[in-house]
Amino acid sequence: MNYRRDIDGLRAVAVLPVVLFHFGVSAIPGGFTGVDIFFVISGYLISGSLLDDLERGQFSIGRFYWRRARRILPALTFVILLASIAAWFILLPSDLHEFSLSVIAASTFWSNIYFWKTTNYFSIDAELRPLLHTWSLSVEEQYYIFAPILVYLIYRYASKRWLTILLPITIGSFALAVMATTLAPTAGFYLLPTRIWELALGAMLMLKRPPPLASRPATELIGLAGFALLGFGFLTISESDPFPGYNALFPCVGTALLIYAGQNHANRPVPLATRVLQFAPMVWIGLISYSLYLVHWPINSFVHYLSLKAISVPMIVAMTVASVALATFSWKYVEQPFRQKRAFTAPLPIFAFSATAIALLCVGGLAGVMGKGFPQRFPDFSTQRILVGDWRNGVCFNEGASRIEDWNLADCTRTHGFATNVLLWGDSFAAHYVSGLEANAQKIQANVVQYTYAGCPPNLSYFSYARPACTRFNERALSIIRDANIQAVILSGRWTDYQARGFDGLQTTIDRLRAMGVKVYVIGQSPEFIADVQKIAFFAKHEGAANTSWPMAMDPDINKQVQLFANGATFIDPLTYLCDATGCSYADAGSKQFLYIDYGHFSSAGATLAISKYWPSFAAGGEVAKAREPRPTLTGELAKPAL
Repeated sequence: MNYRRDIDGLRAVAVLPVVLFHFGVSAIPGGFTGVDIFFVISGYLISGSLLDDLERGQFSIGRFYWRRARRILPALTFVILLASIAAWFILLPSDLHEFSLSVIAASTFWSNIYFWKTTNYFSIDAELRPLLHTWSLSVEEQYYIFAPILVYLIYRYASKRWLTILLPITIGSFALAVMATTLAPTAGFYLLPTRIWELALGAMLMLKRPPPLASRPATELIGLAGFALLGFGFLTISESDPFPGYNALFPCVGTALLIYAGQNHANRPVPLATRVLQFAPMVWIGLISYSLYLVHWPINSFVHYLSLKAISVPMIVAMTVASVALATFSWKYVEQPFRQKRAFTAPLPIFAFSATAIALLCVGGLAGVMGKGFPQRFPDFSTQRILVGDWRNGVCFNEGASRIEDWNLADCTRTHGFATNVLLWGDSFAAHYVSGLEANAQKIQANVVQYTYAGCPPNLSYFSYARPACTRFNERALSIIRDANIQAVILSGRWTDYQARGFDGLQTTIDRLRAMGVKVYVIGQSPEFIADVQKIAFFAKHEGAANTSWPMAMDPDINKQVQLFANGATFIDPLTYLCDATGCSYADAGSKQFLYIDYGHFSSAGATLAISKYWPSFAAGGEVAKAREPRPTLTGELAKPAL
């Protein structure tokens, strides 16, 4: 294929928003959609390369993977090695153990599956995983397993009926992506089946080239429309929107339009959009875009790990400069030598290098796993035993392995001897309150019944392929309310997990409960930190921090969003009780007890404090009283239960 400067410029349009989004530049909330631009470009270029080989009679699977190995592996190996060196000196044992697993996953191109199982891309602690960004490389490499075979079969045996074969695959993948945004959003984001359509869109544009437009104004409009769609995606889509799916059409269709506008303009004026993409600085950024994508995220991750706070503007500038400098080095001294014709870039040396590099990275990763993160590196770091309390796992707190029918009222009634029966319904962010119930029983004045399921929000319309039993679990809550004479229901959950889906189902659930004649309370999101509180305490101690307050790492306005869908219920915002303008306390200043067992689940001490501050109390006559007025700051010692 002829080299197209505009496609390198388009790579710059893809990578720069990704970098700025990851570095926390809020002006580009949809910067992550740059990855979708890369997918379309990859589908376009790879298909063109395969078609060239077929038409020249040079098609070979080995030849295809030889080129892919030269393009992908050298820079990836370089970055993983640098990240591993940094991880040895920076990451605490449990995190180095996890990093080691990700090294194995990234070097063998299944990190998208690994991170699907372990990390939400938009979760508060995602920035602490230095190889998270390799998920997109794994998606492409998995696509390359079958793409050359499919292109060959269509060319050889289907008379080049590209659209006949590829269009149904594209439509099916897109439909699956749309469904996944509500049924399995994390899987939909990471996995190949819901991303194929993006790569296939580029492939169809190459293999079944649409004819050039005869009208120059129409061509100009096509290019401008492409930029408009990309800009719309960058500026209006955010991590709280369902993605991919319909929203991915903006970057993908916009990319396709820009590629189309730039092709077939021989002997014609070059469209304005194409001239913009051919601007020399854009082309240069495009040339280093692969290395820039690889290096920027580990830099971002390690900086966040060392600070565990939001990054300042000067630091963002420094990280950007460092990323561009390291990417330029990688492009010139790692990428380029392997892309030139030299003795060591012949097929046999390249395959030997690839096998050796992958094997060594896996051995290094396995050593980190078996060494359990080598805790001897940080002799002054030791985890403390934090009292969690009894969530009655397997019965009252279902972790997915127990039968829903194993729940029983007697075992899950956590306080006794009162006139009012109250159901605590939700996920682990409901269960984490139970260890504080007994100490606050006289304040609550109710028999609290625990009904909780991990990762399952109190939402009657919620469905997840990861937890298919959740729907049946939630429906059973209605019969429990009837049979156990429940007068009030407290709904609590990790609302940050469900933000991307929206909270419409919460309002529907509240309406159903009110129709049953019960009083409904909704407890909003409680504080979440960027990391485990013991890790925060360790780094805070080394920084000489004088207090136990730390900035929370989540959308500070999330409870305002939840409250919009809690009409008819009494809404309680934990953040107004547990946080102030400087942050939220992760440990009690007086007793030094940790208030959380991890990044956000309450310990027994934390649950006791939280309930004493904002849980509803119930009068002996059965009348439900509203929660007390919030107090904006924490006291120096654990608050005693209100009597």
